[in-house]
Amino acid sequence: MPAEFDLYGVYVPRLLVLMLLSLGLSIVFRRVLARLGAYSLVWHRGLFDLALYVLFLGAVSSFTRWYFI
Repeated sequence: MPAEFDLYGVYVPRLLVLMLLSLGLSIVFRRVLARLGAYSLVWHRGLFDLALYVLFLGAVSSFTRWYFI
């Protein structure tokens, strides 16, 4: 996978694209968790959300690395 994407002459880093994709997945997943009431089992919601985001970023990065090679 290339290190940068060319969007109409503007080079966008791969990590930025992966971070935005992970943020979208994280927002959707957080809304589902809030709707199900799963946050009542979590001690610190902010830390939990950050950990979910990092997990999604790692998963998306790993998936795109293996998928595009």
